[in-house]
Amino acid sequence: MATQVSEPLRLPDMPLHDPFVVADEETRTYHLYTSNDPSVSGVEGVGTMVYRSPDLRDWTCPDVVFLAAEQLDLWAGDGGWAPEVHRWNGRYYLFTTLHDEKSPLPVPPTGRWGTPFALANHRRGTVTAVSDSLLGPFTAVDPARPTPPEHLMTLDGTLYVDPSGQPWMVYAHEWLQTVDGTMEAIRLAPDLTGTIGDPVFLFKASDASWIGEEIPAGVPHQLPPYVTDGPQLYHSPDGSLLMLWSTYEKNRADPDGTLSGGYVQTYAVSESGALTGPWRQHRPLVREDSGHGMLFRTFEGQLTMIVHRPFENARGKLYEVELLDRELRVLRQRTDLDGGG
Repeated sequence: MATQVSEPLRLPDMPLHDPFVVADEETRTYHLYTSNDPSVSGVEGVGTMVYRSPDLRDWTCPDVVFLAAEQLDLWAGDGGWAPEVHRWNGRYYLFTTLHDEKSPLPVPPTGRWGTPFALANHRRGTVTAVSDSLLGPFTAVDPARPTPPEHLMTLDGTLYVDPSGQPWMVYAHEWLQTVDGTMEAIRLAPDLTGTIGDPVFLFKASDASWIGEEIPAGVPHQLPPYVTDGPQLYHSPDGSLLMLWSTYEKNRADPDGTLSGGYVQTYAVSESGALTGPWRQHRPLVREDSGHGMLFRTFEGQLTMIVHRPFENARGKLYEVELLDRELRVLRQRTDLDGGG
């Protein structure tokens, strides 16, 4: 009896939050990582799964490459958000965010950047895991704690390697703890198993003036969130440094005069090329409840951005983009990769 072959998946078929693509030149295969979804992977548990494709159109059913429950003495077992996989010194490193709502963090009287802490917060941060293969299995390098400082509530850690070869983790410091969410960075040990020194502040969400509101004096829990999500760093050919990130836009005037907002994909530029900036904020690239994007090059050399949309029940959306004079510009959405004939 012939073996039944599953039909390839297309992007509209694929649950996909916080997408991250690795274009593997050796196998000419795109690897698309996201949080494990048992409805498509067939595997229960918090973790990471990966879809694969030769052409960004036809995708395999996902394989699970990391499960929190399989890690010995792991510090948290919920979440599994925003997985990324990076090659470093011949091995592959997975970053994914875990949390433990039953482990509250101490609440100091004032925030690190002068804003009061007034919201409930709990242990949350990015765990680092390693494998010799893009297909895992990935094993946590330090199961006892997250990579960023564990007294901070953080998420969405990403790898950045500076011009001197020093690895960093760039992460979002939660608005739940800071009110005005921040982007921060911390130096990593050469083998990525730990950190060196203290965090470095990069910018805060309200630095993007187009968000629409200044943070007023008052009770912080009555404020709308000033969110920093999904950092990803990208070197420009002219030596500047770009960071994709997401947030919530507020009080944008629509053509009919009504005010609206929502989750957006935006970016910032460090024209000095230094991680420490200063960072200049740009207006959103994509709205429509889209975000947590990242940039990669196709095997044909086209700079491409993937985002998820909508925020709930998310699916992947691909855009051709160009980088010209430190400005990112969307050329077109690749709706032709969504399916059809």
